[in-house]
Amino acid sequence: MVCRAAYEKSTQAFLSQLDPQLRFLRSYAEIRPCAPHCLERIVRVDFQELMALAVEEARASRLEGNKGYGALVVYGDQTVGKAHDTAATQGDPSLHAEVNAIRQAVRTLGDPNLSGCILVSTCEPCPMCSSLAVWANLTTLVYGVSIDETARLGKSRIRVSAREIVDRSLAAVEIVGGVLAEACAALYA
Repeated sequence: MVCRAAYEKSTQAFLSQLDPQLRFLRSYAEIRPCAPHCLERIVRVDFQELMALAVEEARASRLEGNKGYGALVVYGDQTVGKAHDTAATQGDPSLHAEVNAIRQAVRTLGDPNLSGCILVSTCEPCPMCSSLAVWANLTTLVYGVSIDETARLGKSRIRVSAREIVDRSLAAVEIVGGVLAEACAALYA
């Protein structure tokens, strides 16, 4: 756990400078000193491919009568949470796509610490969802269309960026915006 807290995010930050789609993964099932070695690897993820899956979730949201947001949580090459907003259909304003995907990822992994995971969202997460990403210790947040862009499209949101939330925290969360921005913006036009 010391390695996870101290070195994982700094290693990821270094890799992201080389290529934001490279991901550092460490298996905690086999880690020294209990195991003879640490299993570590570097994988490349395709942000556009992941965003396409989030867009599908957003479309499913609309079909159900919700607002049309989609999100997923990915660890390496494994999707551990995939969801859309259900606030309208379940009558709970906290059920944003990102919240639903993070909850699912925590259940899947059996750990509230999502270090090493990527949150992919069709829209820049609101302050509530950005704060949850910080509390869940996510490594990277990837979004399609920004809060400011959706505001120009007529969506009323709290206009506080994910960057502002992360910058006011002590967490190191990488933020990548504009992935499949046109496809995501079309969801809210």
